[in-house]
Amino acid sequence: MSGYRVTQEIDPSRWDAYVDSMPAATSYHLSAWGKIIGESFGHRTHYLAAVDQKGEVAGVLPLVHMKSALFGSFLVSVPFVNYGGLLCRDSGCEQALLREADVLRRSCGAAHVELRHLGCGIEGLPSREHKVTMMLALSEDPDVQWANFNAKLRNQIRKAQKSGLSFQTGGVELLDDFYDVFARNMRDLGTPVYGKEFFGNVLGSLPETTRIAAVQSEGKVIAAGILSRYKKSMEMPWASSIAEYKTLCPNNLLYWESIRFAIGQGCASFDFGRSTPNEGTYNFKKQWGAEPVQLYWQYLLEKGKALPELNPKNPKFQAAISIWKRLPVGLTRLIGPAIVRNIP
Repeated sequence: MSGYRVTQEIDPSRWDAYVDSMPAATSYHLSAWGKIIGESFGHRTHYLAAVDQKGEVAGVLPLVHMKSALFGSFLVSVPFVNYGGLLCRDSGCEQALLREADVLRRSCGAAHVELRHLGCGIEGLPSREHKVTMMLALSEDPDVQWANFNAKLRNQIRKAQKSGLSFQTGGVELLDDFYDVFARNMRDLGTPVYGKEFFGNVLGSLPETTRIAAVQSEGKVIAAGILSRYKKSMEMPWASSIAEYKTLCPNNLLYWESIRFAIGQGCASFDFGRSTPNEGTYNFKKQWGAEPVQLYWQYLLEKGKALPELNPKNPKFQAAISIWKRLPVGLTRLIGPAIVRNIP
């Protein structure tokens, strides 16, 4: 026996204290994300903690149960974001949490458990390695960071500045503007949009570490993103711009000013978010000097079962994506949240 007891009865402050103590922790391991997901999407959460014989927390695994007629029943750590997964201090603790996760999978009728790991996976688990996150090491001096950019990138940023675009950061007062841009962009990509209340819950639950970054043209927000800081890393997990303003390079200004903001906050790295290697967004992020860090999406599932295919590359979703791109933005804002709540 491992000597670890796994429980869901851990005070959030104890959970977060353990997360904060672990070098491999991410913001998505924090207990606040269970509250955000539960309130935003109505999914049941199972926050598993392994406790040692002294009663100390030795490992955690946040799980969210999702189920729908289209995608079936499954558990994810953590859905809607790029990473989460298992966080523990030794292999005995790891195995205790994995065993309990599989017991939970069977008891709630889930087909699989998906664990989203950053940088390294768990040996022996079936894995998908089709995505990376793009991470930029930050200088303490924004002038040094600027000097590291190539001439083309610097010219694009200058073009945005000379076009009269302005940058600001803020909180919930910028939510409507952010969401207008985000919902329009998601429609153009053929992707159902999250409800605005999801982003409101993120801002409300993590007010000290989450901001909205926005670029304006003549008083109108034309590009915006969510900035999330944890320890010495700043991430922009959601960002969008209005296609008609592309020639003004608002995305370039959005990211440059967000990088400057991160440096001012004392961050050592800037996470541009998830990409598929060698595709368009990957190449955009690569030009900033960002390097790929592997994402390992790993699975607990019945022996002999194939890995799930819940991704837009799956041919059966292509027709739906094509139709979605032609819908009015207002309609996608109305019906999108009910669809996307079941897409991890």
